[in-house]
Amino acid sequence: MTRPTVSDVQRVAVIGAGTIGTSWAAYFLAQALDVLVVDPVRNEADLRHDIADAWIALERMGLAPAADPDRLCLSAAIDSALAEADFVQENVPERLAVKRETLHALEAVLRSDVVVSSSTTSMLPSAIQDGAARPQRVLVGHPFNPPHLIPLVEVAGGKLTARETLDWTVNFYRAIGKVPVLMKKEAVGHLANRLTAALFREAVHLVAEGYATVEDIDEVVTSGPGLRWALQGPFTTYHLAGGRGGIAHYMRHIGPTQQDRWQSLGNPRLDDELSALIVRSVEAMLADTSPAQLASLRDEGLLQLLRPKSGQKS
Repeated sequence: MTRPTVSDVQRVAVIGAGTIGTSWAAYFLAQALDVLVVDPVRNEADLRHDIADAWIALERMGLAPAADPDRLCLSAAIDSALAEADFVQENVPERLAVKRETLHALEAVLRSDVVVSSSTTSMLPSAIQDGAARPQRVLVGHPFNPPHLIPLVEVAGGKLTARETLDWTVNFYRAIGKVPVLMKKEAVGHLANRLTAALFREAVHLVAEGYATVEDIDEVVTSGPGLRWALQGPFTTYHLAGGRGGIAHYMRHIGPTQQDRWQSLGNPRLDDELSALIVRSVEAMLADTSPAQLASLRDEGLLQLLRPKSGQKS
């Protein structure tokens, strides 16, 4: 069976409606797609309430013509209704057995051409597709939270993913307004989570060794390099740091100091004592701010940041 062109995609299935799946569903609806959500425990009223919350921001970003939250359907199980799906975004819990069981159930009802894209945070696509009847159509399409606002999607294929599947999926995500980045090869944690994990490791080390508090670290990032990172990546940042000579000058004259810093970076162990310290410190820092308030502040800030970035390539 021939896979439909990107422009022919009309119905998307979202498997799993936790935080990520619900955000994906809202985004797909905002792109004027029909969305079938499958979740065994999700209450429809609660799901629609969460979609409505996300819709406020999506309206500010701009909806596609004919976008309508009423194009949402909810099912408790993977069944024959998915035979009409043109694309699947899978968001089930981060356990390999659950991913594989879900994929097995999907393959029993999906058309043979339909791509199954997993939102997995860290798993390798090769591990997910192992044992699948059609592993060539299985890949990772990892968003950054919240998917309905942040444009990045990391696309990674496994050992058996067809190149045509990767190309089609990148084109699909791009067509609906995402910024897909195709990985050259798969890696645990993909790209963005590896980078953020590296920063968090050093942040934890600095707190553990008494160089700074959690408040200090968050302030340093948000009032310093985080402002630049929202507009330019690390390589562009260091290119500018090289002045007229650009990255070549930086590498020749400042690069050795970078090497010195690498040698002194920490490698903390998240044992019970350190974990408890981090938890106490973060809870104390945010004692007067609820998770809902934090999310609202984040989403409003993202909307403000996305406006100047909309026409700029990072």
